[in-house]
Amino acid sequence: MLDPTERFSTRVENYVKYRPGYPPEVIITLQEECGLTPASLVADIGSGAGILSALFLENGNPAYAIEPNDEMRQAGERLLRNWPGFHSISGRAEATTLADRSVDFIVAGQAFHWFDLQKARLEFERILKSGGWVMLVWNEREIRITPFLEAYEMLLQRYSIDYPKVDHRQVDQAALSAFYGPGGYKTKTFRHQQDFDGIRGRLLSSSYSPEAGHPNHEPMLKELETIFLAHQVSGRVGFAYTSKMYFGKLS
Repeated sequence: MLDPTERFSTRVENYVKYRPGYPPEVIITLQEECGLTPASLVADIGSGAGILSALFLENGNPAYAIEPNDEMRQAGERLLRNWPGFHSISGRAEATTLADRSVDFIVAGQAFHWFDLQKARLEFERILKSGGWVMLVWNEREIRITPFLEAYEMLLQRYSIDYPKVDHRQVDQAALSAFYGPGGYKTKTFRHQQDFDGIRGRLLSSSYSPEAGHPNHEPMLKELETIFLAHQVSGRVGFAYTSKMYFGKLS
């Protein structure tokens, strides 16, 4: 399997344009449940192009964006360079380069399933201040809400390179409980919607989507066009998401 830190190198442009953001309820929950304030220092691990970092920067938080992939990290630097609290760092979950006891919150969006969980936990324990929190969030695409989403899921199953192996749904309750420890974690879910006219770009932003030159690439795009035309309204289709958020203290 391709090194996780390199999987998105050729997909940055589509990722930036077509990946959904996170709902404001993420910030609201952390404020109400975990005492997040604009003064809280946040480390966004596996920050990619900075989609989750942006949510915290808009809240006033200093954010350390830790990203091992050069192309993704540089995209984040371009998008977020005007935020004074933004700090871009070449690092990874298992070796962030941050100082001991330096951050109040560790967050990860669409990234936790790529980590070496044992090594990442040790690193998180090292950089978290006493009483610090870890928050994980995924935008989980709904599969059965609409005929289009059902057809899209079938397309992924048929043409993707390694979709079942890298699906974040493999991070189950047992893995999360082992990571957080005896103190456990809390869960919140939020529904939100993203309308798409750039459906092709959304598909090509996924790490498991076969790229040009792969025998599945052209057939996949041809079938995508077919299902898009069958379900579009005024040239657009809807993507429904459930944002699944987990938060707690490591114990």
